[in-house]
Amino acid sequence: MDINKILSHCDHTLLAVDATWEQIKGICDDGMKYSTASVCIPASFVKQAKEYVGDKLAICTVIGFPNGYSTPAAKVFEAADAVGNGADEIDMVINVGKVKDKKYDEVLEEIKAVKAACKGKILKVIIETCLLTDEEKIEMCKVVTKSGADFIKTSTGFSKGGATREDIALFAANIGENVKMKAAGGIRSLDDAQDFLNLGCERLGTSAIVKLVKNQEVTGY
Repeated sequence: MDINKILSHCDHTLLAVDATWEQIKGICDDGMKYSTASVCIPASFVKQAKEYVGDKLAICTVIGFPNGYSTPAAKVFEAADAVGNGADEIDMVINVGKVKDKKYDEVLEEIKAVKAACKGKILKVIIETCLLTDEEKIEMCKVVTKSGADFIKTSTGFSKGGATREDIALFAANIGENVKMKAAGGIRSLDDAQDFLNLGCERLGTSAIVKLVKNQEVTGY
C-alpha cells in the first residue's frame, strides 16, 4: 500500500457547519504537507484559503450543498462566485427530487449550466447514491456523461449513507470514458481508501485519511 499515492487522490475535507478559519487553515497546512489532491471546504472560506495556499494546493468547494434543491440559477451563481474567489474545483449536488420525478432532462440542463459557470474548472457531480435506486443511479451515470462534467461522486457525507464498493462498480460499468469517479462518505481507513482506488476511483472525499497518517507518524504504527 502506497500511502503517498493514496494521499495524492484525497480531497481532504472539512465541511462542518461550525468550521472556523483556524481549522480550515489547519487542513490547508495538512493538504500542502501531505500533497493531497485538494482541500474541500465551505465556499465562505475559498477566497481566504486560496490567498493562503496560492498555487501550492487546489481549493475545492461545494455547491447546492448538502440537499441539492436550490434552483439552477442559485447553483450557477454559487459556482461562478466560488470560481471568482479562486476555487479550482466545484462539487455540486443534484436535485434528487427531480431524479425521483424522472425529469432527467432538467437535471442535465442544470449540470450543464453549472459546468459553464465553472469556466473550465473541474466539476464533480454528487448524486447522493444512498437516496437512489440502481435504475436511477444508472440514469444519472448517463446524464453526467452527457453533461460534460468531469466526475460523478457518490455522496455528500451528510445523508443516510456514503460510498459503497457496489455503487462504484455500478458507476464504472455505466459512465462514459470522459467521466472519472469520486467516492465520498464513510471512507475511514487506509484499506477502504485502497479498495476504492483499486475499483477505479480517481478521487476520494475524506476527512479521515490524513488524520490516520498523522497518527501513524506519532505512534509509529
